[in-house]
Amino acid sequence: MTDSLERSTKISLLREPVWKKLCDVLDKSDNNKGWRKLGEIVGNDKRLKVSSDEMEMCSLKVLQVEGSPSHMLLRLLGERGCTVAHLSEYLQTLGNTQALDCLKPPALQILIQPQSVALVSGHNLRLSCQAVANGPVEYQWFKSRDEVPNSSSPDLIISPVQPEDAGFYICRVNSGEAFEFSQWAQVDVLNFASVSRQSLSSLEGRTKVVIQPQPQHLHIGESLHLECGAVGRPIPHYQWYRNRVPIPNAKKRNLVISQVTVENQGKYRCEIISDKDTLWTTEVDVVISPRISVQISGAVECSEGTAGWFTKNDMFAIEAGSSELFLNVIPEQLYATDKVALLIGNLSYQNHPQLKAPMVDVYDLTNLLRQLNFKVVSLLDLTESEMRNAVDEFLLLLHKGVYGLLYYAGHGYENYGNSFMVPVDAPNPYHSANCLCVQSILKLMQEKETGLNVFLLDMCRKRNFHDDSTTNIVLRVTANIVFGYATCQDAEAFELSSAGLINGVFVKFLKKRLLDDEKITVVLDRVAEDMGQFDATKGKQALEIRSSLSERRALTDPILPEERVDLHHHSQQWAKAHELPESMCLDFDCGARIKLGFAAEFSNVLVIYTHIVKKPEDMSFCQAHVTDFSVDLDVGPKEMNRETPEETGIYLLSSSLPEHCLYTRISSLQKLKEELVFTVCLQGTFNTMEDDPVYWTKSVNIGKPLIARLDLHGAMRRNSCLQTCPMPHSPSVSPCHSPGPDHHPHLHCSAHQVLDYNRLSPLLHYQDGHERVQGACALGGGGESYYENMSLPYLEPGNDLRLSSSPGRASIPIEATDDINELQTVFINSLQLHQQ
Repeated sequence: MTDSLERSTKISLLREPVWKKLCDVLDKSDNNKGWRKLGEIVGNDKRLKVSSDEMEMCSLKVLQVEGSPSHMLLRLLGERGCTVAHLSEYLQTLGNTQALDCLKPPALQILIQPQSVALVSGHNLRLSCQAVANGPVEYQWFKSRDEVPNSSSPDLIISPVQPEDAGFYICRVNSGEAFEFSQWAQVDVLNFASVSRQSLSSLEGRTKVVIQPQPQHLHIGESLHLECGAVGRPIPHYQWYRNRVPIPNAKKRNLVISQVTVENQGKYRCEIISDKDTLWTTEVDVVISPRISVQISGAVECSEGTAGWFTKNDMFAIEAGSSELFLNVIPEQLYATDKVALLIGNLSYQNHPQLKAPMVDVYDLTNLLRQLNFKVVSLLDLTESEMRNAVDEFLLLLHKGVYGLLYYAGHGYENYGNSFMVPVDAPNPYHSANCLCVQSILKLMQEKETGLNVFLLDMCRKRNFHDDSTTNIVLRVTANIVFGYATCQDAEAFELSSAGLINGVFVKFLKKRLLDDEKITVVLDRVAEDMGQFDATKGKQALEIRSSLSERRALTDPILPEERVDLHHHSQQWAKAHELPESMCLDFDCGARIKLGFAAEFSNVLVIYTHIVKKPEDMSFCQAHVTDFSVDLDVGPKEMNRETPEETGIYLLSSSLPEHCLYTRISSLQKLKEELVFTVCLQGTFNTMEDDPVYWTKSVNIGKPLIARLDLHGAMRRNSCLQTCPMPHSPSVSPCHSPGPDHHPHLHCSAHQVLDYNRLSPLLHYQDGHERVQGACALGGGGESYYENMSLPYLEPGNDLRLSSSPGRASIPIEATDDINELQTVFINSLQLHQQ
């Protein structure tokens, strides 16, 4: 029995020690009995086929450190279904008795190993271990190092199992003087009484979530304890997320943070992974409230009527002492009714120089703002109508007390104190009619009675001399507006010249400060100080802050949502626009199963990946790819069905995607007009069919994924920001006196500078361009109080606030030097011009 079982085993299932010993013998045998002769014998057998090219691949393994030609050959045979019996015949023909001895069954062998399992307290636990030997077999189970009483049979049964039975188990198998230990099996027991015994059968199959995390409202300094749990075999693994970002080292059922801070606030959920399934728990809110103590001296008498002194919005927590009363006050102004952020990065311009940094900047800020509990939509490469419609959707989520944040990175300019964002389809040259006016958006935000309006504009602010249109935007005098300009008025913003992925100068420093629990103007002031110490842009780019903020508003402020039906509807629409399609398994007639998964790189960029879950035993090759996408999306072949994420342009998500898949990147989802329907094509080759591939196809409909549900591709809507500007806002009626391409480069008011790191590091590559150094404003003096006392600078056209300026322009020639002391100066002045 032992011999027949062993001989029918596929060689790919041989134990690692046997496999390693066999490869070592074949590698060291002479040519007449080694791996090359074995390949010739197999090549003459019609049951298995090894081509000359494959033998050449095996021979190349000798050129690698610790490379094994025999390992490569045996792996090929194993993939084609070679059994121990087949290999024994080949080795007998080869006459290699030493290799044959490696295949002889051991005196004692464990055939069935115990499997880890998670189950609910009160159910039955069964662990199994089966071994074969030439004589009688004895068993003994252990929990850690301790023997389990009365456990000398192949099956360990504990009925009913209790939480104290959780742990690691192993079985020792004896036959005469020979003994073997099984693999360890972990048992996780969930103490969850609501799962009945009748549901036991469902717990033995697919993984099932039985404990969901619960929302919590804590004060700073208190302990956070979130718990989840799933049952199934094999035992599932866990990974906790906050605001959809993995929490480092949070890989247990229980997530415990002993002393929470405001940074711990957010939406939490857990990913549960097993060999068969990947599940998610429900997403719950964890609200962290600041604790402010107000001490009232003297004896105070507390009674039930005391609570009547305070309103619901005051949210006082009273701690009474014998002679003092401490009130933990959470002032109303420290709360937002919601937090919404719109992030736009334009880099692939149709008629203007391409940019790099906006993609990385938007991605980094998205992850940070989600940690601050913002509803974030991140969009790349929008046309004018798409930008206006995206702003319109953004405005729908704003209402009284909401914190609204708009970040823009791309080409831009400033005229008469008004900033303009340039869409990717803007003509060359462009006019204000082709662009979005930031102050127009601010006016609409003010009408919503928002609690905080933050604009982070990562663009150039050069004057557009060929756009003489003047806007007449009358803004209300409110104390809730903050502008963070990446550069001063009439100056450029910079991105670093590099072959890899790198932030622009503004976000390089902003992302280090954004999570600080400080007033937003304090955060930006510190970013300005950091940028001022950056030698590469000192004197060329300086952060400018304009603020009318009189309260201590911070991006870390917690949320107290208002209960309104209309607001709930808009929030639901926004949430649906950011839901990923459910992963799915596709079964094909040939017996193969394909897993189709999805990930979001941005709100309008979808990643699709295919993975072979199961393939027939007689299939030598199997691969699934996606095709036939909507013409609206214009998916290029280079972005489809690649073996690594980077080949498709998926750089930012590559580390979090599953391995051994084919990846496809679908960008510009906002252009999708109908539901996304595509084809999954399976290609397979069978052992008995030479090299002729066979194809199967299935059509898949995933609806409108992510931002496609908001139909941003449509015509500009009536409530768009263009309604606030009394000027023509359509390319069809744009004035024709814009600058032409023959104008001198310095007249283009939207130039974008790129820093060249080539002289500092051989890893970064130089990009050709016009070398020029522009004067830039430098922030001078004035701490937070300076900004607090500012009046809003946009109440009248042309009323611009300039902290300081250096209007002069010069073209500075740079000479190369080998002096290490001058290297920094050379680097600082090695600048290139990108139009923005």
